[in-house]
Parts: sequence; structure tokens; C-alpha cells
Amino acid sequence: MGRADARKAQQQRSARRAPRGRATGEGRAGKPTGIRRFFTWKKILGAFFGMILLGMAALVALYFYVDEPDPNAEAIQQSNIYKYADGSLMARDGKMNREIVAIDRVPKEVQTAFIAIENKSFYKDRGVDFLGVARGVFNTVTGKGKAGGSTITQQYVKNFYLNQDQTPTRKLKELVISLKVDRRMEKDEILAGYLNTSYFGRGAYGIQAASQAYYGVDVDKLSLEQGAYLAAVLQAPSQYDWAVAGDNGKRLAMVRFNGVLDNMVEMGKLDAEKRKTLTFKEPIKPKATPGLEGQKGYLKQAADAELRRQTNMTEAQLKAGGWEIVLNIEPKKQAALEQAVQDELESQLKRNDRPVDASVQAGATSVDPKTGHIVAMYGGTGLSDHWSSNALRTDFQPGSTFKPVVLAAALENKSTTQDGRPIKPSTLYDGTSKRPVVGSKVPFNPQNQDDKDYGKEISVQEATNYSVNSVYAQMIVDVKPPVAKKTALQLGMKDRDGWPEDKPAMSLGTMSANTVEMAGVYATFDNHGKKVTPTMIKSAKHADRQFTPVESVGGQAITRETADTVTKVLTGVVNDGSGKAVKSSAYEAAGKTGTTESNVAAWFTAYTPELVTVVAMFGEEPGTAKQVTLTGTAGGGRAGGSSFPAEIWKAYTLAALKGVKTGEFDLDEADMGTPVVPSRSTSPSSSSSQSSPSPSSSSHPPQSPDPSKSGPSPDPSKSPPKPDPSKSSGKPDPTKSPPNPPFPPVVNQEP
Repeated sequence: MGRADARKAQQQRSARRAPRGRATGEGRAGKPTGIRRFFTWKKILGAFFGMILLGMAALVALYFYVDEPDPNAEAIQQSNIYKYADGSLMARDGKMNREIVAIDRVPKEVQTAFIAIENKSFYKDRGVDFLGVARGVFNTVTGKGKAGGSTITQQYVKNFYLNQDQTPTRKLKELVISLKVDRRMEKDEILAGYLNTSYFGRGAYGIQAASQAYYGVDVDKLSLEQGAYLAAVLQAPSQYDWAVAGDNGKRLAMVRFNGVLDNMVEMGKLDAEKRKTLTFKEPIKPKATPGLEGQKGYLKQAADAELRRQTNMTEAQLKAGGWEIVLNIEPKKQAALEQAVQDELESQLKRNDRPVDASVQAGATSVDPKTGHIVAMYGGTGLSDHWSSNALRTDFQPGSTFKPVVLAAALENKSTTQDGRPIKPSTLYDGTSKRPVVGSKVPFNPQNQDDKDYGKEISVQEATNYSVNSVYAQMIVDVKPPVAKKTALQLGMKDRDGWPEDKPAMSLGTMSANTVEMAGVYATFDNHGKKVTPTMIKSAKHADRQFTPVESVGGQAITRETADTVTKVLTGVVNDGSGKAVKSSAYEAAGKTGTTESNVAAWFTAYTPELVTVVAMFGEEPGTAKQVTLTGTAGGGRAGGSSFPAEIWKAYTLAALKGVKTGEFDLDEADMGTPVVPSRSTSPSSSSSQSSPSPSSSSHPPQSPDPSKSGPSPDPSKSPPKPDPSKSSGKPDPTKSPPNPPFPPVVNQEP
């Protein structure tokens, strides 16, 4: 072939290749043309790595730009938890059903259960699992589900700092903050935060609330199987809650449950053989969150008041939540007290039909005298009916339940009568009704119950049994009112405005008091004079505050001799006087009735060696604070301390002490004085009738009485006539029920 032929053949070959070259974008020199000039492998790889570097740079910039925000309001909001003395749950109070607990309260195997199903690399990662995030994004893009792959740290950050929005901006903040949180916090702190902020369904926020909601136990009592279910249910509480889940929901819940345990085996945290023995523990049925119905609201009020008083905490601080408060209230005794009020009072009232019945309010406090613990309390018919607790109110007078305090003051201060005789239970006084007191700058001549005269000579024991006003009015003059007040304060009463310090009317209980204070006074008598301050709180815990309850029992407020002598006298009230309604072979009791002027309040305060209980009734015009009479309650007559209050006291005490081996008072140090007998030989007389005296509490003046006046006593007790003292012989015990007066005759009346 010649040169000309060769050139021609070359041109033909080039012509044939030209279309292919144009199609591939190659130019004359074999270089890419068209779109291939922009998407070569080198350029694609370069752009990819450039984007990675740019993303990393942006992430670094964001790391320094995005600060850790303050926790969101819901994340730190807790409820206050109230428990009975035995640890059982009484109530929760707060918008958020959450109780934050330390990580060491969560069993280690339960902690591992959550890690096994949520984030197996938790203790190794840096707060973010980038492969997991990428996998989650891929799943979202390919339609395989929402983006997942969040670590426990990320979930904690979402719950604690952010919200549940599924947006790219929130997700980006979550990543950055998670990195920072992981550097700043220990892993156990993060795990605790995650467990305390997660929502488990049934209104339960956090592992402690979930433990109670699903299994009725505190978190430290959770078994591995129970913890595994809680870890499973966390992913979809509304779908996996066994009580409401459908067949598919239960199937998925079991897949998760088994996944928890299998992963723990894979991680080396659970023995494979033990795994075979573990079975699903079905949760309890859902219950309404314990509220403040019935007496619970009143018990919470009392506990809150005591906690704030002892810690100087503000109401706002307490409402912030986070407290676990264990009360001294014993469920059995609390139930017994509520039932006693229902049976002996509420069941007999017609609140909608009788105006008087609508005015009746009841309050009670029961205390263990050895510990000072308030074991039961009754505040009223419920917060919706009466917001403030009747057990704590101080707008009514204690009436004649104050008289034992006057006697204690006389004994403690070795007081004497106007003619120099030591005041003892055997000391004789003038029991004439309306007798003017002697030795007082303030005139006072109180009327006895039903205006009855008990003669010129009646012993202090008898005067206490029958609550003789004229005797105690003179006694407080002999003691001196300021001295009696000092003793009252030593015993635990409060010095409030209106205390009639220099007036003999104080002997009739014209100051204000509540059932808790009076329970403390009588518990001090019961406890041989050691000061008892009734307390509601057994313990209180908070992550950020320390609390140590005050000691309930202190040193000697009065001598044992004084306390035991008062107790001895008060056993006579139960055996022979105004408290006979509560006499029982089931226990030995000492106590005192009290009824105020116009019958606006009625009290019965009594105790056994094991229990001190104060029961009070108040007349309050509905919707107002006006004090109104109790006369006519349940269609009857006057409602005194020996009526409904005494009946409630007895029913409660019998139930509370059922099964308890009751004891007798140890009163070896009681000093009753030299026995004497009044020279009178007839029963007390009345200006209106010759009926026997009523062994009840006597009339009491109002808060600011006119000492020159006294109204009729409202106590309804109906005791048999007093025996003729002229027929007495021997030396009977005033705690028994002898047919004769408690003191044998002697020649002279001087002790």
C-alpha cells in the first residue's frame, strides 16, 4: 500500500471513531468532554471528602457556638411523695408524677437491662454513636422507620434540656450537647438522669414512679425480670403496657423483653443458664395516682406544716417537689379512727336536714406517749368540704380539759390554799356554785354544772371527777394564774394572743389550743413528766436538702411525782366521774371531759399506758368562722365531752389496741395526800332541783370573759347521785368504783 492509500485508510478509521468520541465527551486529544468533564472519580471523591471536612468544621464550630441550655421545666419537676409509717404509699402531690432517685437505689442488674436494650456501648462511647446516627438517617431516608440510633446520653439530653420534636435543628443540638455532657459528667450521672427523666406510661416519669405504677414497689425492690419489662416498655409505653396492649402490642413487648435478657447474656452480664430460668412478670393493673381524698389531704397538711416549721422552708420551695416524706401514721390505727368517727358521729348526723348537724366539725389526734409519734389523726370530712384540718385548728377553747394543768401547776409548785394547806388530791375546797374566789384582784364567781352546790367541803379528787368550776377557780388563784400559765407552756401549750394570764377564768380553759397540743400535754402526764412533743414526720429525704426530725421526747417538763399524781386523779374521772362512758376491762384509762360555754365545743382527752387520744367537736356555721352551739346534735340535747367525743374515743381505742397486751399505769410515785373526808352528809344541791350532780365538764366563759358573769354549763353527762360520805369506811382506791367517797373520815381536815 502506498502512502496515499495509508493516509486514506487512517482518515476513514478516524471518521468511524468520531461519533463514539462525541458520545463519550472525549475531544481530539482523548480528553473528557461534556458532563464527564465535571464528574470524574477524582472530583467526586474530592468533593465527598471536602464535604466531610466541611461538616467536621461546622460541627466543631457548633460545638463552641452551642451552649448547654438550662434544664427544661418538666425535666426537674417532681412530686412530693407521702408514705405511711410502714412504708406504704399514701399520696403523691404535684403536677409531675416523678420522684428523682440516686443511681445507687436502682439495682445494678436493672441498670444493665436498660443499657442492654438501649445502648450496649454506653460505657465506651463518647455520648454519640455516629454509626448509629448514620444508620438511623439511612432508615429514615429508605422508609424503614424514623431515625433512631440515639445513645442513652442523647436521650437524656433530649429529655433534660430539649424536647421531643423530630426536627433536624433539635437533632443537631442534641448531638452537640451530648458531646459536651459526656465530657462533663460521669457515666453513672448520665444514666441516673436518663432513668429519672424518661416517661414510662401510666403517668409515671422516672424509674421510681414507674416501679410503683407497674409493680407497686420502690425501685430498689425491682427484680431483674421486672426491670427488663420496664426497659422494654420504655420504647412505646402506650403500645406495650400489658394492661391495655392488644395481641400485637404484647407480642412486640415480649420481643423487647427477651431482647433485653438475650443482650445481657451477649454482653457477659447475665449467665446463660440463669437466663433460661427468667420469666416475664406481669405488671399490676393500673391504679389512679394516689390523691388527697379523705383524710390524706389533712395528713399532708399536717406533715407539710411540720416540715416547713422545722426547716424554715417556704411554701414555694416545698411545692417544687422532690421530697419523700414518711409519716408516723400507722394505717391500722388511722383506719380505726376514721371508722370510729363514722360509726359514733357521722352516721347519726343528717347534715342536709338538720341545721345543727351541718355545723358539726370533728377533729382528733392520737399519740404514742413513749415515742411522741402521731399515729392517727382526723381532720374532718374532706378537703372539699372543709379545707382546714379540725385537728390543727386553734380558734376554739379546750374547756375543762385544761383543769389537770392547773392541778399539775399546784403540785409542781407546792402551792397552798388560802389558809396554808398544801394542795393535794385529798385537799378540801368549797364546792358552792357561784362562790366568789378569794385572794384575786379580779372578781370571779363561776357557776357549776347545772348550778349545783357540792357543799363547803369537797376533795380535789371529787372536784376533778365532777369538774367543779368553783373549786378550780379558787385553786388557780391559790396557784397564781401566771404560775399556772408557765406550767402549761412547759407542758407544750402555746402562748397565743388572748391568753387570760391574770384572770382566774383561765382555770376553765379560756385560752386557745388544738388537739395536737392537748395530746402532747396529756402524753407528758402519761410519760411520767417527760416532755412529749407530738410529731407527724418519721423521716424526710430530698436530693438537695438534709432533714433530721426533732426529738419527740425530751427531758422532764414536770416531776414524775406530779405527773403520776395527775394521772392517778384522772383515773378517778374515768372510773367514778365524767369519763365513765369509756370505762372498759380492756384497758386502764385516765382522762378528762371538757365543754365550753354555750356548748360551742366539746372535748374528751384520755389515755392508756399505750395511747393518748384527744377527740374534739366544734360548732362552726357552714361557710364562716362563726362559732355556734352543738346543742341539738343528731337530734339530741347538749353535746358535751362525755357524749360523742367519749364514744369516739372508746370505739377507736378498743380497735387500736385490739390484739395488744395492755398494761396498767405505774403510779408508785403518785402523792394523793393524807385522806380526809368532807363533813357534809348530804348530796350536792341544785338551786333548780334536787337531782344528783352531773359528773361532766362544767361551764366555761368565752375567750375574753366577763369575770363577774357565768352562764350555765352545757355538759350533758348524767351520772348517778354521789354517795353519802357519812357511810364511808376504809381507804378505797380512787381509780376503782367504790360505793363510798375515796377518802375515809379523819378527825381533822388538815393534811
